[in-house]
Amino acid sequence: MLKMTHYVLALGLGLLSAGTAAFAQDAMTTPTGAPNPAPRDAALKPVFDDFGGKAGLVSLMDDFMTNLLADARTRPYFENADQAHIKAELVDQFCVILDGPCTYTGKDMAQAHRNLGIDRAGFYALVEDLQLAMNKHNIPFRSQNKLLAKLAPMHREVVTK
Repeated sequence: MLKMTHYVLALGLGLLSAGTAAFAQDAMTTPTGAPNPAPRDAALKPVFDDFGGKAGLVSLMDDFMTNLLADARTRPYFENADQAHIKAELVDQFCVILDGPCTYTGKDMAQAHRNLGIDRAGFYALVEDLQLAMNKHNIPFRSQNKLLAKLAPMHREVVTK
């Protein structure tokens, strides 16, 4: 399970430099041809409810950011970043993937990670921090895995080192 969850780093680190190029949320790729970082999946609407809706995602991201800043392995990526913006983008990204009433307008993962030099260790550390936050919020394990399965393919765009 932990290995599967490691793919979620694409989510957080990609939003360090989220942009404003909007694209179709249900498309498999962005206009640049990159994989869509927020593919909407109507089948995940019940999972959105398990996360507590948008309010639950906001609360989750607060704890997630706290974990990222407390973790020496991930702190360098977040301590000097616009944390409020990152949390807002993460909420929107998760919300769209889980078929909630949101729009994600951030950059695709390749653009956002191009110059960050992220290695597997940093990637896996972020996933651990997200998992801790999801567990703290009592999000069912099965629902966590459904979201993580949607995020997993993004790791190819994130790990650059």
